[in-house]
Amino acid sequence: MASAAADKAAIRAEALRLGFDTVGFTEAHLPEEVRARLDGFLAAGMQGGMGWMANRAAQRAHPRALWPEAVSVISLGLSYAPEGDPLAVLARRDRAGISVYAQNRDYHDLVKKRLKTLARWMVARWQGSELKVFVDTAPVMEKPLAQRAGLGWQGKHTNLVSRSHGSWLFLGEIFCTLPLPADEAEADHCGNCRRCLTACPTDAFPAPYRLDARRCISYLTIEHKGPIPEEFRAALGNRIYGCDDCLAVCPWNKFARAHSEPAFAPRAELNAPRLAELAALDDAGFRALFSGSPIKRIGRDRFVRNVLMAIGNSGDATLRPVAQGLAEDADPVVAEAARWAAARLEAA
Repeated sequence: MASAAADKAAIRAEALRLGFDTVGFTEAHLPEEVRARLDGFLAAGMQGGMGWMANRAAQRAHPRALWPEAVSVISLGLSYAPEGDPLAVLARRDRAGISVYAQNRDYHDLVKKRLKTLARWMVARWQGSELKVFVDTAPVMEKPLAQRAGLGWQGKHTNLVSRSHGSWLFLGEIFCTLPLPADEAEADHCGNCRRCLTACPTDAFPAPYRLDARRCISYLTIEHKGPIPEEFRAALGNRIYGCDDCLAVCPWNKFARAHSEPAFAPRAELNAPRLAELAALDDAGFRALFSGSPIKRIGRDRFVRNVLMAIGNSGDATLRPVAQGLAEDADPVVAEAARWAAARLEAA
């Protein structure tokens, strides 16, 4: 056990040297209650159009169903805590609100690069060991694993909360065949607080610790295809990609220091960009602007649909010609959103 503890200490030290902000260890196992919560979520249809969540539910709930050889899981976190108030842009109705995590490079690339560097170091040191790295690209229940590894706890908004980093952690995992002592799981420290629940513009939390993705602005602006349901359009405000409201209001954020990673610093052109300029993007312009960004994956049409929702909510009559100019867009969803925005501004 002493050797295993030394191995664990060496891995932690190397991970921190590589720039990870927090590291924890747990067994490659999740309790049945995690599977029960997942089954309830899927049975209620709360995943919306994210069919991939149900397709590999068994592997998602059981790490060894994903990789039978896994013995330990190393959970790693990288802070992306912003400077200033991430919700300040919501008052600037002619500007676009973009979730903090998407204002620069795609975090998947940076986190995976560091995970692979750590993995190569581990394989060289413990020859014969095997491992796999994951960054939100496989059926891995990263938040329950992170809680069991002591990185934080799943708050009432269902995201991970850290006592040191608040709600602002990117997560990655290394599944490995090394027997490493588990860290103590983190306890829940939400107490009676309900700020994240009451902050949600679309009432996406039917109960604490339960999220109905079908009502979530992040889901609606990123994963949802087709027209935005009428009942949620006004609540979107000027949020065009994701939503930080439930994260930003968490009291534990007061302990989080702004990140020091240059790749996470907001690009000037994505820091409260003008809605009129974003609405003018064609496919080539969209791809050029969002090269290397997580926003690129939703495509120009879905993105402009979101921008038009924000234009309709802006109350700015000078944006009405912008919406009218897209009323006959080749994409029918964009065209419908444009007509809605123009009509809403005329009524206002």
